[in-house]
Amino acid sequence: MLRSGEPAETCDTQSRSTKTKETSPRIVVAKQNNGLVITALDDAAARIGLAIGQPLANARAICPDSEVFDADETADSKALSGIADWCDRFTPLVALDPPHGLLLDITGCAHLFGGEAALMRQLCSALKRQGFDVSAAIAGTSACARALTRHAHGRIVAPGEEAGAVAALPVFALGADDAITRGLRRAGLKTVGDVAARGRHEIAARFSAAFTALLEQALGQSDAPINPRKPLPDFIVEKRFAEPIATDGAIARTLAGLARTLIAAMEKQGKGARRLEAGFFRTDGAVRIIAVETGRPVTRGETIDRLFRERLDALADPLDPGFGFDLVRLSAVRTDLVVQEQRDLDTHVRDNDEVAALVDRLAARIGSQRVVVHLPQDTHIPERASFPVPAQQHLAAAMRAEWPARIEGEPPLRPLRMFARPEPIEVTLAEVPDKPPRHFTWRRVTHTVVRAEGPERIAMEWWRTQEVRPTRDYFRVEDEAGLRFWLYRDGLYNEAAGNGEAVPPKWFLHGLFA
Repeated sequence: MLRSGEPAETCDTQSRSTKTKETSPRIVVAKQNNGLVITALDDAAARIGLAIGQPLANARAICPDSEVFDADETADSKALSGIADWCDRFTPLVALDPPHGLLLDITGCAHLFGGEAALMRQLCSALKRQGFDVSAAIAGTSACARALTRHAHGRIVAPGEEAGAVAALPVFALGADDAITRGLRRAGLKTVGDVAARGRHEIAARFSAAFTALLEQALGQSDAPINPRKPLPDFIVEKRFAEPIATDGAIARTLAGLARTLIAAMEKQGKGARRLEAGFFRTDGAVRIIAVETGRPVTRGETIDRLFRERLDALADPLDPGFGFDLVRLSAVRTDLVVQEQRDLDTHVRDNDEVAALVDRLAARIGSQRVVVHLPQDTHIPERASFPVPAQQHLAAAMRAEWPARIEGEPPLRPLRMFARPEPIEVTLAEVPDKPPRHFTWRRVTHTVVRAEGPERIAMEWWRTQEVRPTRDYFRVEDEAGLRFWLYRDGLYNEAAGNGEAVPPKWFLHGLFA
């Protein structure tokens, strides 16, 4: 996080359109206070006297030939998020500063790029090549850096010199509300230095404590941490390339080498990875993040390499290197402590490891939400007897789960295949009410019952719902072809309708036996 006296970088970016004619200013307008006002403009519009916040009607009067575009806040936000993803190559601590700004905490990162000045030049040059106008500054607090970008590009403020750097800036550079800025100007306080010279109690009484806190942050007297878009990973390893790589073989070798380095770093602290992210940074600014998860802490580089191979091979949108990747990063976003297990005397440990590895590979290929295990539930309702959960997070619980034991030599009481929703059937009622039907029709096919077992009576859990549910009688039946079904009667014959007349209960097919 940002701390007083440690440099942080902020940059304001704004999309810049290619101009077709020098005499055709371009402006972007949005509706504010029931009127259209300018929210962005190009250099040609600024030269003729147009400014942000000016009504569109005034702009039309000054220059009727101006090209007007409607503001698209969604597209602007998406573009800013894309730039923030690209800025991850400089530091993992990147925060949004809407509507056009970013805050980068470069503490401990600048030496990797040749110093603070070299880092800022590299960042700004790359963004300008992508078609953006950039203003950047480096300071010990985010408020100071933000204020400098709005008035002076390229400033680097040494620790402890924040107050002198912002003293000459106009008050609007602080980014306070327009009402506060106008109030300061009416009071004769035109620069940040003028405001700083007044007593803090006077400023707080007139313009609120929040503005006083903002002023102190800009002066370097206090600081507030930034809010990064992404949490800082537990471990990060990366590799930069002077010449971008684009082949599958080079990418695979790079990931394998980074995996070994990452495992070595985690091993020193006795940890294993549970969630890993591979970031691929293209030379044109595009960033692609590929993530895999594991059910158990991973402590082998070969396992990480195999999981990412499975994930990359299964991508619906293949990894497009474009002109190549100049940075590949591997991060352990979530880690767990590795617990040592006794393996020599437990013959089932190896089997459990193989099952866990298979689950991880399937999850990497088809998605973790599609690989599930069923945990038994404390209920006697058949369709609620098990609950599907992701296998990676609950594999250990599934291995310890105790299901109802099957009696040796007896046929199974529950079908091999149970429908998620029981399907209604048409029946020919039996002569004896408590017996299953002699014939039933399911999916347009009529079956004749030759053998039957039951009933198994199951009452609904009346204490869990306000809705009254009828009692079920289940039967295991077999037809002439040897097919076995699990039928139930929804309700009893002696249950009466509201008018006192008996209503025949409905029949359903709930499952199929092997």
